[in-house]
Amino acid sequence: MTHDKKTIGIVGARGHTGMELIRLIAAHPALQLAFVSSRELDGQRVSEHSDAYAGELRYESLDPAAVAAKRADVVILALPNGKAAPYVEAIDQAAPDTLIVDLSADYRFDQAWYYGLPELTRGNWRGERHISNPGCYATAMELSIAPLKDLLAAPPVCFGVSGYSGAGTTPSDKNDPDKLRDNLMPYALTGHMHEKEASFRLGIPVEFMPHVAPHFRGLTVTSNLYLTRALKREDVLQRFHAAYDGENLVSVTDEAPWVSRVAHQHYAEIGGFAVSADGKRVVIVATLDNLLKGAATQAMQNINRAIGVDEYTAIPA
Repeated sequence: MTHDKKTIGIVGARGHTGMELIRLIAAHPALQLAFVSSRELDGQRVSEHSDAYAGELRYESLDPAAVAAKRADVVILALPNGKAAPYVEAIDQAAPDTLIVDLSADYRFDQAWYYGLPELTRGNWRGERHISNPGCYATAMELSIAPLKDLLAAPPVCFGVSGYSGAGTTPSDKNDPDKLRDNLMPYALTGHMHEKEASFRLGIPVEFMPHVAPHFRGLTVTSNLYLTRALKREDVLQRFHAAYDGENLVSVTDEAPWVSRVAHQHYAEIGGFAVSADGKRVVIVATLDNLLKGAATQAMQNINRAIGVDEYTAIPA
């Protein structure tokens, strides 16, 4: 019933992830979209931009104080890196019980915030009202490495390729279809934010080399892992099945997954599991939709758990 619904607002709703969040919230039985904040779309109807949303709600340009004054039960910050703090401060002051989910990298290194990669950190949640949503690439890397973390002989080396939706909506070379056509664009080849994030969260150094491709959505990460002792392929598979077979949103496959198959899907796919002749090197491929399991779907998993409904509520199977 409507009066039982929790109110939820999105700040930075113009971006690709904001659109996916609106779609997920529109189908959610326990959430009511209370506001959507976007400078560029101020005054326009949400329904004109999202075919999933049917109400009268309009975008508003809201500063931190105005967001806090809305007193929504849940606020999602879908802002560029470095922009979240004033909103967090204002909300904490005006309505400290608000559940804040930050999609940027701003709090992923902050131990006071719960880091919400449910398949790996579900057991760490202690009722925190501040949730930091993991990066898309970091999610793929951490899921790929975690089941073998205790056997690593060297830092994992991860080669990543994402669609240009990962570069956001602000125009740049990395989301310019003309420059990307027939091209693969390497960038941030050392020290990428998600390299730091995966290293910090796994507690081991991870090396990561990202690239942007001409497709729109979906990413793939190929991880090369050297092991301290030889494993058979079936041992490797067994570890991944043990880790993820109970998970709705991680699928372990025998073959290496293709990025084209994961667009618009809400789960990550992990496969390949190529083992070298001496059994001490494993290559693993993970794919996910960077806007969904890499962002909006994962946020929804975290919100569902925090508001006390089933984790997979309103996430299409």
